[in-house]
Amino acid sequence: DTSLIQIIGRAARNAHGHVIMYADRITDSMKRAIDETARRREIQQGYNKAHGITPKTIVKPIKPLIETTLVAESGGKYEVKKGRKKLTKKDRENLIKTLTREMQQASRALEFERAAELRDMILELDGSLPGAAPKKAAKSRRSKK
Repeated sequence: DTSLIQIIGRAARNAHGHVIMYADRITDSMKRAIDETARRREIQQGYNKAHGITPKTIVKPIKPLIETTLVAESGGKYEVKKGRKKLTKKDRENLIKTLTREMQQASRALEFERAAELRDMILELDGSLPGAAPKKAAKSRRSKK
């Protein structure tokens, strides 16, 4: 019943959302989910009426996903731009902490494209992306020669 309640709840976030269940008979799980949804709907409608709220669907622009998946599709090709001002180790660590907090906030807000951009920035600063060799690996390569 928990999964059914979650699915029904997801549809309820749309002002005109409906859930159609196909089955030969109403199972106990279906009955409990339907009853729980009806109970929650009654509470929500009472709250909306008491506070003068008219439910409406959130409308957000659709972002082009092609831009967000470009790095993944190109096999991890990611260019680190040269000619930028060098950061001190402490400044870089502080910036990474700040970007990490922003990435986590973006992820919690379901802004996954922004979170991915921040992740890439963090990886670039950390030297973990292709084209930006980590300092330890670069030193070990030199010592092997």
